Parts: sequence; C-alpha cells; structure tokens
Amino acid sequence: MGAFDLTADPVELTAALVDVESVSGNEQALADEIEAALRTLPHLRVDRLGHSLVARTHLDRPDRVVIAGHIDTVPLAANLPSRRHGDRLYGLGACDMKGGVAIALRLAAGVPEPNRDVTYVFYECEEVESERNGLGLISAAHPDWLAGEFAVLMEPSNATVEGGCQGTLGIKVQVSGARAHSARAWMGRNAIHDAGVVLDRLRAYEARRVVIDGLEYREGLNAVGISGGVAGNVIPDECVVSVNYRFAPDRSEQEALAHVHDVFTGFDVTRTDSAPGALPGLNRPAAAAFVTAMGTPPQPKLGWTDVARFSALGVPAVNFGPGDPHLAHTKDEYVEVSQIYRCDELMRAWLVD
Repeated sequence: MGAFDLTADPVELTAALVDVESVSGNEQALADEIEAALRTLPHLRVDRLGHSLVARTHLDRPDRVVIAGHIDTVPLAANLPSRRHGDRLYGLGACDMKGGVAIALRLAAGVPEPNRDVTYVFYECEEVESERNGLGLISAAHPDWLAGEFAVLMEPSNATVEGGCQGTLGIKVQVSGARAHSARAWMGRNAIHDAGVVLDRLRAYEARRVVIDGLEYREGLNAVGISGGVAGNVIPDECVVSVNYRFAPDRSEQEALAHVHDVFTGFDVTRTDSAPGALPGLNRPAAAAFVTAMGTPPQPKLGWTDVARFSALGVPAVNFGPGDPHLAHTKDEYVEVSQIYRCDELMRAWLVD
C-alpha cells in the first residue's frame, strides 16, 4: 500500500481510511500509511510511539492547539469495505471516528501555516482497556508532545461542540446473608432478598443536574448487573449488585467514590473501575473562540471521552466531529457526508482566518 493522498476530497479520504481495517490492536498497517503520508510534509515534525503518531508545526505562534483522533475501531461486523449510499458513507469506523481523522489529516497537509501552532495526534487503542490507550501512553511517556492551550478531540458529535465529559465509576455492592437449606429457609438469611434494599435506594435516588460553563450535566446512578445464588435448594449467602455512576465533572473520582459510599451506607462497596470527568473550560479564551468559530451553541458531553486525559494535563478540551455518536459501534454505522464537509470547512476556517 502507498501513503494516503491527504489532499483528496474529505469523503474519499474517509472511505480510504475505513477500508484499512484497524480493529484495536491491529492498527499497524493504518499507522504506517498515515506516517508515510505525514513524513512527506516538511512543515511538520513527526514522532511515533507504538502505533500512535504526533505531528507538530513549529512556527513560534503565541498559542498551540491540539487536534486528536483515535485510529482504531471496534471489531468487525461484516461492515467492510466502505460503501456510499446517498448522503451516507457506511463502514466500520466511518462514524467513530475515521471521518474526524480524515479531517485532521487534511488540515495537517493543507494548512502549512496555521494562525496558531498545531499538534495533530493520531492514536491507537481507544476502544479497549485504558492501559493500552495510545493517548494515555503518550501522556505518560512524552507529556510535552500534548502541550497546548486547547484541544479538540474529533469524536463524533453531530458537528456540534460538546464540552468536557462526565466521569464514570463502577462499583460492586455486596449484600451478605447466611446459607441454609431452602426447606428450612428461616434458619438462614437470603442475601438476594436483602439486595432489595440496594435496589430501593437506587429507585429512590435523585440524580444531580449541574450547570458548568452554561452546560447542564445530568448524573446517573444505575444498577447494571446483579449476581447471586448457590444452588436450587440453598438459601444464598451473598448477592452482588453492579452499579455504574456517571458523575458531573465538578466532582473528582475520590468525591464520586465517597458519594456512593454514602448512598450505600451499611453495605460493602468495592470500586471496580473509575475514570475522571473533564471540565469544559469554555471560559478559556481559546475554547470560547473555537465555539464562536463553529457557529452553534455548545452542548455537554453526557458520557466519557479522552478529553479527560487532556484535562488531567491542564489542557481544556472539547469534542467536535462528524457523525452521530448513537451510531458508533453499530453494525450499520455511517456518517453523513454533509457533516464531513461541514466540519472540514469550519475547522479549516478556524485555523486560517
């Protein structure tokens, strides 16, 4: 395979990216092609870590922004190669998020002298466990590669700016009982029955709504799994309710954990996973200027994305890219061609005007 033509029509470039399969862990071929294309551009310094690439201008501008996108996808679902149908481009990763990657690559090639210095990041393993995430690996090994006043993560957002993101916390609430023969149930204590108290607290829970920088984040505390039982003739002595807490970015991970401990007072609570949220930072000049340039009111990100990794580095970040996030990971994933063109035009104008 040869290097991509980064001057191609953005929809054609999106299709070319989609057609190089890059399921998480198998990004080498796509990373190699992107690297080959970027290294033909004399105005960029290109560095690589694993199958992640960082390309930077060095024009001594007073500001630097980061434009980032992951190059991996979820597993195949008989949805390659790409296909065009009317105003839609179908194919694995078309929405999440090779349309956004195509736009970033075109900017890297087509805007050699932007009005601010730009760092372009194309990274691996976003769709799998956190320890393999390419952006996380870069931030740990070379945090200076990600330095900037502002960052744009080209995640699908229906071509609308989505500020910050919620944090997420997974816990297990353990309910203890006492085993007994089911014919003599009164001699034990049924942990599954007692788990009803946990479910009652969840049903009665009133989730916060928090306004930050004019954006309303809606929290959620929900049971996402339940397990228990020993045998058909045994009163169970343990039941575990798995709970997911989506918390607004004004709370830290520690504060979120303390909150769920309060909610489930009297029960053993164990954290299973956790990721911090990210404040939108829309009051920062660079972020405010970006929102104005995109021309639509910003929305809160009601989910978790890698903007949280930028936030941890002190870089305010937003999500902005073509594609409906509700279509991500679906078999019939697609991106609206009109959104690719719109995002491409707006991002280019932002870096040129």
